[in-house]
Amino acid sequence: MNKPRLTRFLLVLAAAALSATTLSWPDSAHSASAAPPGGTSQASVDDDPTGARVIVKYKAQASVMRSAATAGSSTKGPQHAALLGGRTGMSLSDGRIVDRRSQVVRGAPGTSSAALAARLAADPDVEYAVPDRRRHALAVPNDPLFAASPIISPAAGQWYLRAPDATFVSAINAVGAWDISSGSATVVVADIDTGVRFDHPDLASKLHPGYDFITDPTSAADGDGTDADATDPGDWTNAGDCGFGSHASASSWHGTQTAGLIGAQTGNALGMASVGHDVMILPVRVLGKCGGLDSDIIAGMLWAGGVSSLPVVNAHPARVINMSLGGSGTCSQAYQDAITQLTAAGVVIVASAGNDEGLAVSTPANCPGVIAVAGLRNVGTKVGFSSIGTEVALAAPGGNCINIGANDPCLYPILSTTNSGTQSPLAPSYTDSFDFAVGTSFSAPLVAGTAALMISANPALAPAQVKTMLQDTARAFPITSADPAVLQCRAPDGVIQDECLCTSSTCGAGMLDAAGAVAAAAGRTPTPTPTPTPAPVTDSGGGGGTMQVGWLAGLALAVLVLAWRRRRARG
Repeated sequence: MNKPRLTRFLLVLAAAALSATTLSWPDSAHSASAAPPGGTSQASVDDDPTGARVIVKYKAQASVMRSAATAGSSTKGPQHAALLGGRTGMSLSDGRIVDRRSQVVRGAPGTSSAALAARLAADPDVEYAVPDRRRHALAVPNDPLFAASPIISPAAGQWYLRAPDATFVSAINAVGAWDISSGSATVVVADIDTGVRFDHPDLASKLHPGYDFITDPTSAADGDGTDADATDPGDWTNAGDCGFGSHASASSWHGTQTAGLIGAQTGNALGMASVGHDVMILPVRVLGKCGGLDSDIIAGMLWAGGVSSLPVVNAHPARVINMSLGGSGTCSQAYQDAITQLTAAGVVIVASAGNDEGLAVSTPANCPGVIAVAGLRNVGTKVGFSSIGTEVALAAPGGNCINIGANDPCLYPILSTTNSGTQSPLAPSYTDSFDFAVGTSFSAPLVAGTAALMISANPALAPAQVKTMLQDTARAFPITSADPAVLQCRAPDGVIQDECLCTSSTCGAGMLDAAGAVAAAAGRTPTPTPTPTPAPVTDSGGGGGTMQVGWLAGLALAVLVLAWRRRRARG
C-alpha cells in the first residue's frame, strides 16, 4: 500500500476515539401520525389501477359450482363472480379462468385487493381467496461492482447487498427488498456529512442541490463560509492543521461514499448498486478540515428536515437523515432538541454507533429518537472497531479486512463512490480492496437506504414505526464463532473489546434484514431471511478477535492521529 493510501487507511480505521470521526417526502409536510401498514399505501403497492383482483378457488361441492354446472358453464371453467357479488352485496366481475375450480374475480376501481380477498375467503363456498398481485422480473443489477470481481474485490464485490449465506452471514438481502420497492424519487434522504462530488457519474442524477453549513472558512476549505454549494472540495490536512502534533491526512471524500451507498444510480451498467435505487439524496455539508462543529451539524439537521427557521428555504425536505459522524460524550440538550423537532415532523434519523472498539456509543447516535447502527463483520460478529451499547437499535455490515498485510487486498470492504484525489478532487472513482472503506459510517447508510425503501412502500410510516419494523424483522445474531477466542460482547466498561458475539443489549435487536423490513412496511407478512451458520475460517484479523501485528500497529497510529482531531467524518 503506498503512503497516501496507508495514511487514508489509518484514518479510516481509527475514527471516534477521542474525536468526532468514524472509520471508516413527500414535500415539506411530514405527518407524525401514520396509518397502519396495509391501508391506502398497500393498495398502491399490490393493486391493479383498474380495480382489485383476487384469485378465488371454490370448494368442490360449492353451491356456485353446482349452479354453474346446471347452467352449462362447467365445461369452460368457473365464471361465478356475479353469484358471489349477489351474495356479498358487491359489484364483482369475472376475470380469467385459472383452472377448473379457480378464477380471477375483479372488484371496482379503488377497492383493495387484500380487503376483497379477506371478504371472499369468508364465503362458505370458497376454499381460498388471495390477492392477484403483480410481480416483476428479479433482475440482478448490472453494475459491475455488485458482482464479485478479481480486480475490484477479490472475494465478494458488494457482498453486503445480497442474500446472506454461510460466508456473508450479515448480508442485508437488499435484493429481496427490491422485489417490493426500489424507492421513489419523492422520498429524500439527507446525508449530513462532508458534502458530495456532484461530478460523480453514479450520483449526478440522484442529487438535490443541498447546502453548505460550515461557518469557518478555514475548515470549509472552499474560500468561504455557509453557502448553497454542498460540493466537497476535499478535507485533506497538513501536519499540525488540527492541533499541535496532528498528522497530515488525505481527503476522505466521506460524504460521496455514504451518499453512494444510500442512492447511487443502479442498473446503469456503471460502477455500483445502492440500497435505495430510486430515492433522491440531499447533501448537507457540515464536516470539513478537522471535522465540524455541533452548531453547524445541528443547523444542517434542522434545515435538512424542513423544520429550520433560517431564511434559507429547503425545497426538498428529507424523510430520512443519515449521520455517519459523531464524537464522545453524552447527548446534549441541543442535539436532543433538534432530534425531537425532526421526529415530530416525521423525519427518520439514522446514525453510526461509532468506532471506539467496543466502548460507548457516540453522540448523536446515543440520543433518544435516533436509530443507532453498530457494525458487523461478514460472519455476523461485531467488527472490532464498532462501538456498542444499549442505545444501539440494530447492526449492519461495516466491512472487515481478513489477513491484511502491507500489500494484501481487503477481502470484505464496503465498496462505494469516491474520488481519486488525495487532496483536491481528481477523477471520480470507487473504493476497492486496496483503497477501501470500513467503519460504522457505512453501516448507517445501509439502514438509512432501507428506511427510505420502507417509506417509499408506505409514506404514512412514522419514525417510531420505521424503527420498530427494522428491529422486529432483524435477523438473529450468530451465537457461536469458528474462532473459540471470540467471546460474547459485554456492556461497555471502558476496556476495549474487539470482535465478539453480539447480544441484544450490545448490538441491538439483530442484523438488518432489508427484505423483511420493506415487506413489513408494505403490509405484507415478512418471509424471514434465514441466518446461515458461519462457514469455518482459518484466518483472523481486520476487526476480528486476534488482530495481526501490522493491523494493531496501524490502528494504534490512527488513534494517535485522530486524538488531535476535533470533529471529523467517520469512515
